[in-house]
Order: sequence, then structure tokens, then C-alpha cells
Amino acid sequence: MEPTPLEPVSEDWERALVVVAHPDDVEFGAAAAIARWTDAGKTVVYCMVTSGEAGIDGIAPDECREIRIAEQIASAKIVGVDSVEFLGLPDGTIEYGVALRRAITEVVRRHRPEIIITNNFRETWGGSMPNQPDHMAVGRAALNTAGDAGNRWIFPEQLVDGLEPWGGVTQVWAAGSPDGKHGIDTTDTFDRGVESLKAHKAYIDGLGWENFDPAEMLEGMSRPTGSRLGVTHATSFEVFSMTWGE
Repeated sequence: MEPTPLEPVSEDWERALVVVAHPDDVEFGAAAAIARWTDAGKTVVYCMVTSGEAGIDGIAPDECREIRIAEQIASAKIVGVDSVEFLGLPDGTIEYGVALRRAITEVVRRHRPEIIITNNFRETWGGSMPNQPDHMAVGRAALNTAGDAGNRWIFPEQLVDGLEPWGGVTQVWAAGSPDGKHGIDTTDTFDRGVESLKAHKAYIDGLGWENFDPAEMLEGMSRPTGSRLGVTHATSFEVFSMTWGE
């Protein structure tokens, strides 16, 4: 059976906010797309809900936190992102709920994006491999904040010192979702996506994956996705519209 073709995502926007659980979540698939958009002059801001402090078994959290923050900032610069925020919630034990929605909503109201980009928050990656709990919680919350941010009666305590509701989010995109039906050509920026993943050296080394090759790993995802879009490399997204009738 032929794979289902992908529909290109809209690029008719100027500001995007990336909301993910951990440093490295963007780089395992979507960073090359970010590079495409920053090259086009679009503004992209990263929001890391945790600092990834529980991500390296051999390094204690307090030390790991600083390493991973530094690696994420360096990785973001490779793809043209200069603004990286860390909310500092506890890595590995993120709970979906009002507190998480509140924290992300404040970031959305400050940056006023048209697009929110998060990671796959389905229970699996499309097979038998389960998704990670932090991914599922953060992705669901990021989707919800697209509506929360525009409602002045939700988290009204945030609306001080000139901060206003923001109802301008038109779509939320979940990268790598098994239900993704949209995609974007990343052929020209694929190599920078690889370099951005390589910037997470301490994390990759800590995984203990023998002979891990970032380029090979990313190609394993981007080439099949690219074939569905008629290009060499691509990133896929599940698109949620915040506009009635679309």
C-alpha cells in the first residue's frame, strides 16, 4: 500500500512558539523545519517546560540541569533561535492539569504566537513503543493554552503590567504524531537539524547508544516523510485548527 501523501503546512505566519517537555525534544525531528522558518525571517521562540535534569543516569540532577540548559541554548542558535525559556518544572513527573496550563498560557500571552508547535502527545509513536508521560502532558496542555490564552477570565491574575489576552493562535502543530497529515520540506536545512541534535552531546553520550549516528537516525524519519511530500527530507505534523470551519 502506498503511503498517504502529506499536505504542506501553512507558512503564512510570522511568529511561532515551540512548547516541549525537554531539551532535545525539538532536535529529534523538528529542528530542521525551525531552521527553514528562521531563514525565512520568521520569529521562533523555544519554551522548555523542564530543564531535562533527570535525563542522564550518570549525572546528578543539579549538575545535569546546567549542562542541558547550555546544550539547548547552543542547539537553538544553530537553527536561528535566540530566545529559549525554561519553566523549571520537574523533569519526569510533569502532570497534565491546570497548573501546567497556567504556566504555558503565561508564555503564550507574552510572546503572542500565531502558531504553537509541540511534540507528538499521542500514547504511542504509531506502533508498540509508548510515548513518554512528559511529552503527553505537555503536548495536551500546549494545545489547550491556544484557547486559554485568549480568554481573559482564565488565569486573570496574569493580566497585569500590560499583559493582555492573546487569541491569535490559529493552529497548533504536533511534530512526529502518528496521526500527522501535514508536512514541510526540510531538504535544504536538514544538515543544520543534524548539527542541532549533535549539540546535545552530553545527553546523547549519557544514553549509551553504541555507534549512534544523529544523521542516520534523523534520515530514518525524514526520508520516508519526504517521500510522502515528494521531496528528499521532510518533517510531519498533526495540525489542530483553532478557527471554526477549518
